[in-house]
Amino acid sequence: MEKIEHTTVPTNGINMHVASIGSTTAPAIIFLHGFPELWYSWRHQMISLSSLGYRCIAPDLRGYGETDAPPSPESYTVFHIVGDLVGLLDHLGLDQIFVVGHDWGAVIAWYLCLFRPDRVKALVNMSVAFSPRHPTRKPIEGFRALLGNDYYICRFQQLSAYDESRAFFHVTGGSSIYIFSRRWVEGAKTP
Repeated sequence: MEKIEHTTVPTNGINMHVASIGSTTAPAIIFLHGFPELWYSWRHQMISLSSLGYRCIAPDLRGYGETDAPPSPESYTVFHIVGDLVGLLDHLGLDQIFVVGHDWGAVIAWYLCLFRPDRVKALVNMSVAFSPRHPTRKPIEGFRALLGNDYYICRFQQLSAYDESRAFFHVTGGSSIYIFSRRWVEGAKTP
């Protein structure tokens, strides 16, 4: 059985971690992971489909896993992420690909098809239907209006207990502190 290989590809101003398996001359499928996932979510599909004669490629998207994470939030638009993928396809010498997306990867897959239909043979998306952006309202405002503040994406806009504890203890650097329970964090805030 072939083994999944890992490479780093320079694309669109970042270095992208890419897992792949299959012949470089075979029809290519790119798998786009969801949140909070990595290429690893696709490993079983990659092995199975490569055994059927496909080249399977699964990058860690911008900001995930071993792919670079630019510090500016403005570096994470769909234009940037689709640009990353187009640069990846160019680097790999792929004119057209089959695209499989899940969750956040499905959103990116829709925009890849919308912006660069010339690069896509077919699309399979799971869990997220296409939803065009509202011309004047930010997506987070739409989520709040439709689903309320408890919707997970809305909740991610708030400072987490982990972040609050890091701020409280003035922790800097890597992830060297682990919060084992909310009670511990709340208790630590009380002198």
